[in-house]
Amino acid sequence: MTILPFKISVSDDQITDLRERLAMTRWPVAPTADWDRGQALHLVKELAAQWLDGFEWRAVEAELNRFPQYTTEIEGQTIHFLHIKSPEAGAFPLLLVHGWPSTPFEFTDVIGPLSNPAAHRQAGGQAFDLVIPSIPGYGFSGPVTAPGWDGARVARAFDALMKRLGYIEYGYHGGDVGSGIGRELGILAPDGLKGVHVQQIFAFPTGAEGEMEKLTPFEMEGFAILGHFQKYASYNDAHQKRPQTLAFGLVDSPVALLAWNAELHFGFLGEGETTTDRHRYLTMASIYWFTATGGSATNIYFEDAQTGAGYREVMNTVPTGVAVFPNDFRSVRAFAERANNIVHWTEMPQGGHFAAAEAPELLADDIRAFFGKVI
Repeated sequence: MTILPFKISVSDDQITDLRERLAMTRWPVAPTADWDRGQALHLVKELAAQWLDGFEWRAVEAELNRFPQYTTEIEGQTIHFLHIKSPEAGAFPLLLVHGWPSTPFEFTDVIGPLSNPAAHRQAGGQAFDLVIPSIPGYGFSGPVTAPGWDGARVARAFDALMKRLGYIEYGYHGGDVGSGIGRELGILAPDGLKGVHVQQIFAFPTGAEGEMEKLTPFEMEGFAILGHFQKYASYNDAHQKRPQTLAFGLVDSPVALLAWNAELHFGFLGEGETTTDRHRYLTMASIYWFTATGGSATNIYFEDAQTGAGYREVMNTVPTGVAVFPNDFRSVRAFAERANNIVHWTEMPQGGHFAAAEAPELLADDIRAFFGKVI
């Protein structure tokens, strides 16, 4: 039941080791300069050069340590989390849960607007106490050392975390893997869970007659994005089927980690080459590297593939809101409603997979609008 204060503290030896590995990289020969076969060689070389000579981890470490952080142990697994208490009376407790390949620090741009709305031009808006955990196997929660940590088990652990912090009622927001965990939390429906807000519900056509006729133009356009994902997203298959084989490269080679995690941050065909914040990306990559969780982070995909967690169409009766961003998997409301109690649905005008970083105001406003309906 112990909750311990936590500060990020990477040793000088770890930093030296990273620099040496980057400097000694053995680069592959690329038969083409494009992205058709994977991440482009020139992009990964640019990222590695910036990581080696244009990125100061100590400054980043100090910046991240501005946020109050803690660890606790649940079911034998360390759980790291940020805990930001609102200065406003009546703040509502809210879990914010990241996905792959991300960390709790994806949410840094929404922490202020959600926890202290009066200071961010939202006077009178609902304020939140924020609990932002690292998923088991990710970052400062450390690698998972035993099987079984699928989305349903993580949901149980996060409910236990909120109860341990003394919260009787709370809400949830998540994206990517965090969306699947959110659905599982809704299926669990623990006492005190007032609502689940997610960025994706991974529900698909069944082939029933007439079901496609219910789709909006926005949703129909999303099938092109889905087709693009299915063509190029080899990471999904690798994570689900052979995460341990992949882990050898991700924990031993920083450049392998850079390239693999770039699949979602920079896009399968380099869509984000000129728009992705490279400093933010290197911050995330550094956390994966220094905690040796690049491989462990993939395990939840394997576990979910065994149990169906996050995807199974078991009824989630908890009030659920969905914020669908256009440059992301576009959930379809008619499909989502088969197994979810949808009470709030927003088709966003902009933003993508990492909405907390790409469209923080839109995301914060939608979270506030949803919880205004359910608390």
